[in-house]
Amino acid sequence: MGSFTVPRYLAETARRDSGVSSWIAELPAVVAGLARQWSLQVGEPFQPGGQCSWTAPVTGPAGHGLVLKVGFRFPGGEERDEAAGLRLWDGNGAVRLHAAQESPAAYALLLERCVPGAPLGQILPEPEQDHVVARLLRQLWAQPHSAYPFRPLAQMCAAWAEEFEQDYAAADAAARIDPGLARAGIALFRVLPRTAERGVLLCTDLHGDNVLAAQRSPWLVIDPKPYVGDPAYDVLQHMLNCEDRLAADPAGLASRMAGLAGVDPDRVRQWLFARAVQESIGSPLMHQVARRLAPA
Repeated sequence: MGSFTVPRYLAETARRDSGVSSWIAELPAVVAGLARQWSLQVGEPFQPGGQCSWTAPVTGPAGHGLVLKVGFRFPGGEERDEAAGLRLWDGNGAVRLHAAQESPAAYALLLERCVPGAPLGQILPEPEQDHVVARLLRQLWAQPHSAYPFRPLAQMCAAWAEEFEQDYAAADAAARIDPGLARAGIALFRVLPRTAERGVLLCTDLHGDNVLAAQRSPWLVIDPKPYVGDPAYDVLQHMLNCEDRLAADPAGLASRMAGLAGVDPDRVRQWLFARAVQESIGSPLMHQVARRLAPA
């Protein structure tokens, strides 16, 4: 491999997180061990890369182009079920998983390589991205999931709500949203996952940078964070990344995405309000979105 390169976004995370920094010091040996175990020729990592993982193109023993992803394991375990989700989807809307290995400090995935691999967010304008994201979500939601104990969305929302309340209490007054909106939004964030009429296997982090152009299928999802729960939740991250349209007409954007994805527009609007509150500390945009979507 020659000298070991740390991609820019991962290096930025390491400057903020001493745990990630210590983990990066062990990465060269970890990657070398995986290369031996899976008989890989490892290339330079993708730039700017991910914030919490080291990902690079590799060549397998049969000469096939693949991707090696080595991720940091956070205490909250967001990444816990990525491999299980990819196995279940088996290439239906997402990249295929070829192998996986876990250790206490890291997890490693050997993945299908997308060619040409350009992110959706860099190729299509946002209104066209809406159609791709909605179509992919419908594919992912269609797969049965009862054979594996994926975590419920309510668990993630409860943890994020608790984190919000701690951060809100510690934040400066200027960074806080109105206390009434904060209480209403976070209460809704806890309630919504428990009132869904159906539960599907969610991606939870689907947006234009996590969808790549490919040959086997025009677009494939990478980097899912699977949970089981309300499909209306799963359109949120894409909308949060569409900042200009979100600022201009959050209710209209919620209605549009609900229609394309085939989910209840009222629930999408409620989810967007609750998530805007949860993301609101220090964010003028999320303050604005929450105020405009607040229940009457």
